[in-house]
Amino acid sequence: MSDLLNAINLEAKFATFDEYWTPKIIGELNGQYVKIAKFKGEFIWHSHENEDEFFQVVKGNIQIHLRDKIIDIKQGEFYIVLKGVEHKPVANEEAHVLMFEPKETDQTGGIQSDLRVKTIGQIVI
Repeated sequence: MSDLLNAINLEAKFATFDEYWTPKIIGELNGQYVKIAKFKGEFIWHSHENEDEFFQVVKGNIQIHLRDKIIDIKQGEFYIVLKGVEHKPVANEEAHVLMFEPKETDQTGGIQSDLRVKTIGQIVI
């Protein structure tokens, strides 16, 4: 990553891509990636055996479907899915989401899907 001495403008970073469910790395700290992604529609049911997953809604609203309830996350709010918990992110309209995940986190928890991105893109800061 280049010059980290400057502030990162999330709105400008989101403006650099249009694809949904394709996380982009915008930072790195303590063995974790800082990622952003645009959500629209439904992702797949999955879980992460060894990693918690942090979702902060920067723009719009999302839902995290759990097997026993639905968590509504509005703009400016965040939710942490604990490791091992099966979940499915959903966004009825386009939403911009900031995520913190350990570097080794697989986007779909290893489940094969057309939505799975094998190589996460990196946006130069």
